[in-house]
Amino acid sequence: MPLLVAPALPAGSLGTQEQPHLPVRPGLALRPWCDEDAPAVRAAFACPAIQRWHVRRFDSDDEARVWAAQWAGRWHHETAASWAIVDADDRPVGQVGLRGVLLDEASAQLSYWVLPAARGRGIATEAVRALTRWSFTQAGLHRLGLEHSTANTASCRVATRAGFTAEGVLRGSVRHADGWHDMHLHARLATDSVSPR
Repeated sequence: MPLLVAPALPAGSLGTQEQPHLPVRPGLALRPWCDEDAPAVRAAFACPAIQRWHVRRFDSDDEARVWAAQWAGRWHHETAASWAIVDADDRPVGQVGLRGVLLDEASAQLSYWVLPAARGRGIATEAVRALTRWSFTQAGLHRLGLEHSTANTASCRVATRAGFTAEGVLRGSVRHADGWHDMHLHARLATDSVSPR
């Protein structure tokens, strides 16, 4: 059987275009972050459940604006991307993004969080599915990885529902607020037979 080789992504596959707005479902979409999102970003990182896994908080809206603004540069340099998950009124209710983008290897890591008021409605799962679809069909990626603490059962449910196969445990891999955590590793391939909705 001949070896199938995916075409290489040329440098500039992300940075030469505008970061897209992506539909998720009626009343829910993904868009790039903007200055006006600072209060929502600050609220997110003040949430104990989010901060537990990110060990970060902002003391002012100005700091949150710097966080939001840095994503444009990371998109341009093709190292990472982040989208606000927004409701029908264009208010952020969460985040989904790509970290560690390696265009030459056609891979990236996925991340996500949802504000407390928006939890329990499948928003993270659907946002992950939307970004996964775009990553495979438009950005030309082949592999998306996803890691979460073994103690973070909510993230595990999102990963599983979004079709990310569990591949193993990375021992003592990431330090969170309460110390070193083992991390579940999940992944999806563009060639996986189960496609996200």
